[in-house]
Amino acid sequence: QVQLVESGGGLVQAGGSLRLSCAASGRTFSTYAMGWFRQAPGKEREFVAAINWSGGSTDYADSVKGRFTISRDTAKNTVYLQMNSLKPEETAVYYCAASSLFSRVTWQYGHWGQGTQVTVSS
Repeated sequence: QVQLVESGGGLVQAGGSLRLSCAASGRTFSTYAMGWFRQAPGKEREFVAAINWSGGSTDYADSVKGRFTISRDTAKNTVYLQMNSLKPEETAVYYCAASSLFSRVTWQYGHWGQGTQVTVSS
């Protein structure tokens, strides 16, 4: 079992940057693939980025490739999402999640954080 707590959200101007953090509790963190998802009002939750258990493989949604970077620090039981060149349409609640599979499929993630709000102003 793993518990996840996101932080780092906030208000930023278009073109700005934010770094989200997701702190995990539980001894099995290093065995999980981790993902970031986001959900805007009235829209479905969508995949943003994923990283495998070792950190050796990453995957990104096309819309964020080249601007967002996912990373993990196993010693700190934390996964990060560095977001650069943010756009107003990326305003959403951002969630981190853990899975036994390295995947971009929402339902394959069994553990979720409570989410952190990111608001990008134009």
